[in-house]
Amino acid sequence: MTNQITPKRSRLFGVYVVFMLLASSCAWIPPGDKPAQFLHSPSMDHALSHTGRDEPHAPAGHWPPERWWREFGSSELNGLMDVALKDNVGLKVAAARLRQAQAMVRVEGARLLPFLDAEVEFENTRISENGVFAALNRQEAAGANIVFGRINPFNFRYEFDFWGKNRAALEAALGEAEAENAEQAEILLQLTGAIARSYMHGMALSQQLDLTHDMAKLRRDLLSMDETRLQLGLDSADPVKQATIELEQINKREAGIRDQLDIQRNLLARLIGKGPDATQNLFAGTVLSPERIRLPAQLPLELLSQRPDLASALHRTEAAAQRVKVAKAGFLPTIDLTAFTGVNALRMTKGASSLANLLFSGSSFSYGIAPGLRLPLFEGGRLRGELSAQRAEYDSAVELYNETLLRAVQEVADSLSRWWETQAILEAHGRLLSAQHENLNLAQVRFRSGLDDRRALLARRHTVLDQEYVLKNLQSDQLVAMVDLMEALGGGYVNTLQPVQQSPEQPGWWPW
Repeated sequence: MTNQITPKRSRLFGVYVVFMLLASSCAWIPPGDKPAQFLHSPSMDHALSHTGRDEPHAPAGHWPPERWWREFGSSELNGLMDVALKDNVGLKVAAARLRQAQAMVRVEGARLLPFLDAEVEFENTRISENGVFAALNRQEAAGANIVFGRINPFNFRYEFDFWGKNRAALEAALGEAEAENAEQAEILLQLTGAIARSYMHGMALSQQLDLTHDMAKLRRDLLSMDETRLQLGLDSADPVKQATIELEQINKREAGIRDQLDIQRNLLARLIGKGPDATQNLFAGTVLSPERIRLPAQLPLELLSQRPDLASALHRTEAAAQRVKVAKAGFLPTIDLTAFTGVNALRMTKGASSLANLLFSGSSFSYGIAPGLRLPLFEGGRLRGELSAQRAEYDSAVELYNETLLRAVQEVADSLSRWWETQAILEAHGRLLSAQHENLNLAQVRFRSGLDDRRALLARRHTVLDQEYVLKNLQSDQLVAMVDLMEALGGGYVNTLQPVQQSPEQPGWWPW
């Protein structure tokens, strides 16, 4: 009677032990400190209120558009962008990082699927005449071989993801891939913004160079007239010396502009990934005048969510939250299942010729099913350390997002301010230039009437050219301010992740 009951008691005791191990293995997960909090989006009502001015606006829709540089209407600029998007080394490096992140998504996703493989193994081992086998049975073992063969065409392994560890690892990899995608868009945005700014500066310098040619011609004419007056005894040498100084100042200005123009050409060549010769004939095109480029009627703060750097920071925060879940799942049991089917045979023989017949006989067929359970009872604090490290990484990601948000708000406010201030300065300078043109017209009338000599007319014309020279700088400043604003608002990037809401609650993937 006792012999019949003992096995049952043993089985019950085994079930009880397994249950206690399961309960003890997931009894305590460190709660951790309070996680980092997302900042509320700062108010920008005052900065954005400028968009309500009574003036023409850009058409409704996504703004800035994806190919935002086309708003400037320059075929030359469009061509530079096309070359840069194809040949820039930085973009190729970012694309390689993106492909790597996408490959990790496939690696992590594979953990959710069963593993199937096949196995073939053959072994022929000669038994030592002085070894253990020979000592036990010298007559049979001496000089014999152990021949072993195994063919398993079906090996199955699967880990049950009861606690969501593998799913969280996949979500973390997806978050990293999206972050790399956003960072690639950020590199693209920085590259196109740098090209546009350099092109705007180059166009202004090219136009200023043409104006300096005209101003130098006027100064040479004035110098010639003063020299003639000196030769005729109508004036002293002072006007000649002054005219010479002013001509050399114009020559100096012209040389400086040429140098700056070469710098912009070389910079553009580097940005588009070409040699210096590729940009030597630039700045022959045209750019839309600043007043023809309009802001949309409404510029909501939600446009900040389209910034790729902000999107990247948010995706990395999501990935860090998922890795916290992975670390927490490490405290829980791992349950898996393995199975196999095939044939195997082992024989001790003087030769291996009989193994094939034995291996493929029906009696060599075998199969097995093995459920597995791993309980992390004691690992010397490794699991708690990994969880603490992942929580710290999450806090760091949240703070990086907060820092990026504040920088984004500042950049938008600064670029908006520059947009409107440069426009106001440009309008004031336009009025000044209009008054200078009126003075030039009066000087022409007085010259034709004989009331003034040609020197006065040339001096007025030089003043107008000098103000037009300043105008090119101001137009370039406003065009650059427009580039800055389009870049600050994401440059047409579309975020695939919803922005953090303005509430004290954490997002849905908050890991605590």
